[in-house]
Amino acid sequence: MSELQQQLAELRQRIARIDHKYASQVPVRPGFRRIPMSEVQRSGAPSAPQFSYVEEMLSGQEVETAFGRHFETEKLYERHRRHGSADIGSLADLPSNLLDSISQGQVCDAAPEEWAFLDTETTGLAGGTGTCAFLVGVGRITSEGFRVRQFFMRDYAEEPSLLDALTRHLAPFRVLITYNGRTFDQPLLETRYRLNRTRPPFERLDHLDLLHGARRLWKLRFESCRLVDLENQILGVERHGDLAGALIPYVYFEYLRTREAVRMLPIFHHNALDILTLACLTGIVPLAFQNPANAKFQHGAEGLGIARWLRQAGEQEQALVLFRRAVEVGLPDALLFQTLWDVAAMERKRGRVDQALATWTDLAAGANPFRVRALEEIAKHYEHREKNYAMALEMTRTALEREESPDLRKREQRLLARVQRGKLRA
Repeated sequence: MSELQQQLAELRQRIARIDHKYASQVPVRPGFRRIPMSEVQRSGAPSAPQFSYVEEMLSGQEVETAFGRHFETEKLYERHRRHGSADIGSLADLPSNLLDSISQGQVCDAAPEEWAFLDTETTGLAGGTGTCAFLVGVGRITSEGFRVRQFFMRDYAEEPSLLDALTRHLAPFRVLITYNGRTFDQPLLETRYRLNRTRPPFERLDHLDLLHGARRLWKLRFESCRLVDLENQILGVERHGDLAGALIPYVYFEYLRTREAVRMLPIFHHNALDILTLACLTGIVPLAFQNPANAKFQHGAEGLGIARWLRQAGEQEQALVLFRRAVEVGLPDALLFQTLWDVAAMERKRGRVDQALATWTDLAAGANPFRVRALEEIAKHYEHREKNYAMALEMTRTALEREESPDLRKREQRLLARVQRGKLRA
């Protein structure tokens, strides 16, 4: 035997002794695979990992279905508690028709107890057939408070069992509420169901993606409408020690490699808080759409967002009311001048020329991006409606002093000729 072969043989014997030593210390439970030390060493992990099971770290249980096993845990947020400024107990008192306006009639009337709030934690953020939802959380409103049931696959082999349990859990609900779930969570889960040759449970559920309503309401006020940012800005919740969403897939992969369950605790906490926040925002956002005229907006930009939505939906009169309320409540200049311009255009379209003229006059009085356009509209008014060519010419020349324009020059020449003809006739 060569010297190299002898060294390899001694090394194999040492590894075998280490395997035997640590294997005898690690308990084996049904449904769990023991990781030999040799495998751990090849992966580059520490030589003495903490073998702790998920059910030892969280209150919950291993659930067995016809398709295998997975882990489930449930957390109750009692009704007397608050989540920032939100009263958890008041969720049960929300009206059954709350979601009608925000969904434009696409979501049926259903009691809050029939709403399922869903969020997933996945092995990737881009989606695709290779991405799995290893943790699925479903929140529900109950008389005791708000409950979050979490379905966790401890290994890829547990996915069929998790999906089966999720289907049965969603059976009593009529409405699915998510945050960006129409684009991400639901399509991803539907893909996983189909890859497991199982029918997805979402077809019978009305789906409200709250992200779209939140953006309409707050995108003009805040730079970001991410759920965690709105949680802080609207509910006043400051998360401490939260795990960034981009890191979640890597933490799960590390858990699969080391089986250290403690690594997963921040992910369970993150998922549960996201679902609780989603429920609390559902008690806030739809109210603004249900009765916009009486909504109490804290910031003009909120009313402006709803006004634009109403205008797009064809509710011009309601939109005008909210546009004017937004101006009264207060807007930053970048939004104020655009809003005044929109108000004037809507008033003119509805035949209220005097009100449009008053708004154009306000815009023409000070420096802003719409000043020249407002002066041009005033000039058109005096030329075509008042037949006051001298005033129209003055407005046109005032506009030209601030911005050179071929169209304005043509208007100036035409008005000058009309004024001169008028003087000759006189």
